[in-house]
Amino acid sequence: MDYLPKPGLFSIIAGVACGVCLGWGIRARFVRPSNIKMVLTANELGNEASVMGESGEFKMVMVVRNDLKMGKGKVAAQCSHAAVSAYKQVQRRNPELLKQWEYCGQPKVVLKAPDEETLVQLLAEAQGLGLTVSLIQDAGRTQIAPGSRTVLGIGPGLAEIVDKVSGHLKLY
Repeated sequence: MDYLPKPGLFSIIAGVACGVCLGWGIRARFVRPSNIKMVLTANELGNEASVMGESGEFKMVMVVRNDLKMGKGKVAAQCSHAAVSAYKQVQRRNPELLKQWEYCGQPKVVLKAPDEETLVQLLAEAQGLGLTVSLIQDAGRTQIAPGSRTVLGIGPGLAEIVDKVSGHLKLY
């Protein structure tokens, strides 16, 4: 074993540096920061709530019209339009709310509505509660007639407030 070099100072420093970097990587991946502010005031959330709900959860829902009988790909595309539109609105109007929703893992739920009338009622209710809304109208290039209202995006917002509007709907 005389042919193996003895560890020098450089080897020890390199080993410690690798260990520290590995530790930071593991910590960043598995440990949530505890110093993030979890209570928001009415000014930070707009008209949504005076204080964050006890659960502290946020979510976005997409309500799909079930009567249009859209294919899976069409529904996915329309929901994507609603999600992107809502995201852009909140990014402009309330970036702090957006950070909280992202911190919660960006929860999204897809629900179904029986018809256009239900979609319009939900839109009015959500607006009345100060939630972000995004009503998607199809361009009519494929399966659906031009101008058809296909999906309503609600949120991101406090889950308990979003549920006041959409909690009675079934999963898509």
